[in-house]
Amino acid sequence: MTALELEPKYMKPKIVVVGSSNTDMIIQLDRIPRPGETILGGQFTMAAGGKGANQAVAAARAGGEVTLVARLGKDLFSENAIGGFSRDGIGINHLVRDPKCPSGVALIFVSKAGENSIAVASGANARLAASDVRKARPAIESADLVLMQLEVPLPAIKAAVELARKKGKTVILNPAPAQPLPDALLSQIQIVTPNETEAGQLTGMVVDSDASAAKAARILLAKGIQIAIITLGARGAWVATAEGKAERVPGFKVQPVDTTAAGDVFNGALVVALGEGAPLLQAVRFANAAAAISTTRLGAQPSAPKRTEIDRFLKIPN
Repeated sequence: MTALELEPKYMKPKIVVVGSSNTDMIIQLDRIPRPGETILGGQFTMAAGGKGANQAVAAARAGGEVTLVARLGKDLFSENAIGGFSRDGIGINHLVRDPKCPSGVALIFVSKAGENSIAVASGANARLAASDVRKARPAIESADLVLMQLEVPLPAIKAAVELARKKGKTVILNPAPAQPLPDALLSQIQIVTPNETEAGQLTGMVVDSDASAAKAARILLAKGIQIAIITLGARGAWVATAEGKAERVPGFKVQPVDTTAAGDVFNGALVVALGEGAPLLQAVRFANAAAAISTTRLGAQPSAPKRTEIDRFLKIPN
């Protein structure tokens, strides 16, 4: 299986991303500090981030026509973020500028091994309202797919799901950060993409192997979800469908530098491949490739690869 080679009619799927936008402040260290410990000598970098924005950027660079629905402050951070979205060709008509609350920020430690530890001050993200999402109705109704995460309030997510389902749109939820979700909401989601920790939170079990991922996926499918994709880091992703398909799509071997936003890049690339009409397993492989590339670079949005890079990577024997 190689890079996606699809008919022109499938290109540029319309994708709406509902989610967060942050500015990431990153410190590279030999290792992650323990509680109460101070480590000196780390290199500092500032980069655009936030799960919603990361996924929007990843989708745009992978070939999608993307609109982002989010709330930011009226500050320098939001000015920089919006400038970045514009450069990536992302629709910004449904970004709300909050005069009373600052833009979100994230403080990130990254170890030499590529592991990270993250703390987020949500800021304006925590004020994204269902009414903000409803104002984006035209974009949602004209989209092919709607992608969401959980760094914004649940009422905003529910509003997006309701609008999308009324028009028969494909709804993808990346349930991150992990939190309990009502079955009534999950039953309205066609595709869910948790990592092992998030799958564990949603199913009440430990997910640390193919066997446990398979069991967790079955539990998720029983809630009415059509496709469960559990990301497994470097091992790839476990894919299960309501029709009975279940297998692991292997990941790619790379030397990681920073795993921040690898899951976001996976989701952004996944929706593009699905929107182009790729078969499910091929779409997951495409997303695995994009995520693998992202781990070889520092930062969230700076790490998201362009389509040409993903296509080229997929042609390299692995």
